Amino acid sequence: MIETIYIARHGFRMNWVNSNWKSVTGLPRDPPLAAFGETQAQELADYFLSLPEDQRPTAIFSSPYYRCLQTAHPTAVALSLPLYVEHGLSEWYSPVTPGTGLHPRPSSAASLEQYFSSIDSSWSSIYYPPRKGEDVEEVLKRARDFLDLFVPAVPEKHKRVLLVSHAATTIALARALLKNPEMPLRVGCCSLTEVVRSSESSGWEAKRLADGAHLKEGAAREWGFEHIEIANGQVVPDPGVPGTEDEVDDLVGAQVALASNL
Repeated sequence: MIETIYIARHGFRMNWVNSNWKSVTGLPRDPPLAAFGETQAQELADYFLSLPEDQRPTAIFSSPYYRCLQTAHPTAVALSLPLYVEHGLSEWYSPVTPGTGLHPRPSSAASLEQYFSSIDSSWSSIYYPPRKGEDVEEVLKRARDFLDLFVPAVPEKHKRVLLVSHAATTIALARALLKNPEMPLRVGCCSLTEVVRSSESSGWEAKRLADGAHLKEGAAREWGFEHIEIANGQVVPDPGVPGTEDEVDDLVGAQVALASNL
């Protein structure tokens, strides 16, 4: 049974320092880390390696976006752990502008193995967010639904897991675990949240939230839901990826088959 969940946001992104960045995977909106972000990812790995073995994660699950895998990989290498890809941890996109297609979706774990030797494709994603995007309530519900599936699906031998995700999703996961949907929280790049099972109830309690003490430069580029654009009481929509107007969003939500060899 999982007793501790670590949640990390990805490191500093290349597109924040270079407007001419190129996608390694060829997927739109999938920038790699900047050099600073790579340093942060290594500092995160060094931190976990510094912990006693009985405090280190024994399984790592990452969003399929390159920047998250790139963040998780050094920790996987340092701790000699496989890296599992989980689409339920994917980026949050606001609802698509009608008629503009769909948001991008990364490839399967098997396809992503070519980029990171630590990836293990034996875990099948148990949740897929809609490519049509989500409003705030929907991404919060995604986090709740994902955790309801994920926690019991992880084999009992794993007491501590690390989830590597994106700012909005990280906040949504923390709010879901702590059953506080309005909890104010801003997360910086490679900041770390640690949530443990409560000794007084069947729920969870936070040991730290969006902490950057393990990073030399501290938490950088903090983001919170207060940063989203609102118009007429609704999240401002984003355009889909050109050329996807005729694609069908047919893989959404919880997946019945929880195939895993963990």
